[in-house]
Amino acid sequence: MKAKRQKKRPEDINAALAQRKGPVSQFIANNYRHFNAAALLDTAKGYEAHLRAGGKMLVTLAGAMSTAELGISLAEMIRQDKVHAIVCTGANLEEDIFNLVAHDYYERVPHYRHLTAEDEQELLGRHMNRVTDTCIPEGEAMRRIEAAVAEEWLAADQAGERYFPHEFMYRVLRSGKLKKSYQIDPKNSWMVAACEKNLPIIVPGWEDATLGNMYAGRAITGEIKNVHTVRTGIEYMTWLAAWYTKTAKKLRNGEGSIGFFQIGGGIAGDFPICVVPMLHQDLGRTGVPLWGYFAQISDSTTSYGSYSGAVPNEKITWGKLGQKTPKFIVESDATIVVPLIFNWVLGK
Repeated sequence: MKAKRQKKRPEDINAALAQRKGPVSQFIANNYRHFNAAALLDTAKGYEAHLRAGGKMLVTLAGAMSTAELGISLAEMIRQDKVHAIVCTGANLEEDIFNLVAHDYYERVPHYRHLTAEDEQELLGRHMNRVTDTCIPEGEAMRRIEAAVAEEWLAADQAGERYFPHEFMYRVLRSGKLKKSYQIDPKNSWMVAACEKNLPIIVPGWEDATLGNMYAGRAITGEIKNVHTVRTGIEYMTWLAAWYTKTAKKLRNGEGSIGFFQIGGGIAGDFPICVVPMLHQDLGRTGVPLWGYFAQISDSTTSYGSYSGAVPNEKITWGKLGQKTPKFIVESDATIVVPLIFNWVLGK
């Protein structure tokens, strides 16, 4: 009588996968076995499997991921072709560049939970804009970038040209006018990496970002004559629809699909995921495939009426994901979780 084959334990399978990787991945495989930790590893393995099958990955950035210096791992993901498009808030677009040129002027406030209203007023008086435990210096960061990008806005406005917010940032980076001001290694800037790859970036709701406010101010004063010199909103959606359709068609000739890796919630995630049901339901393009992978990293716990806290299966009813789409959710702090997932995918 044949002996019953013993089923391999998950930790043994993960250890074998990590053996070909570096110490960070080996640590994850050995320690991350249950609950959110196991979900983190499953998400990373799913990301890897999606790319191995020939897929592309769209990554969304909400919150203040750039000020959290996610660029340290994200830039390498971009350089190694593990990320193929990014959707981010205007804050994330600009704050990576703020950090690039003013890092040494930032101040960390580890006791931020105990700040009084008077303490906050004192920070305002010194023009230090606080994001949790980190203060962004207005003069060295925001105003320096404003001056550089305003030159591009005005030049385009006078020439009758129009560009998207990320294209203006690419123009600033490619001009070299900021290089002398770099205060971090540019390899840790995801915007520099994206610029070098000419990576597609979509920035919904750019108007509420610091630079968006500055642009609006110039439009109000009349310094900028055509308020539409910066392309936004609906034009970004139509551009994304064309990119998704073209990319999906190319992949359909092979075996891959387009994946969706969502960091946080809000408009950065909601805006792009709607492109598929729009193509299906509003344009009648039934041949366009659904997203082929979905992962959300958020500390927004599942709750009634919360889009950011909605479980992935709810998206099936909206025509965004399919019944068989690989779906992952990690209910944890993205600043802790995402660099670990990226390092697993990078084989570190």
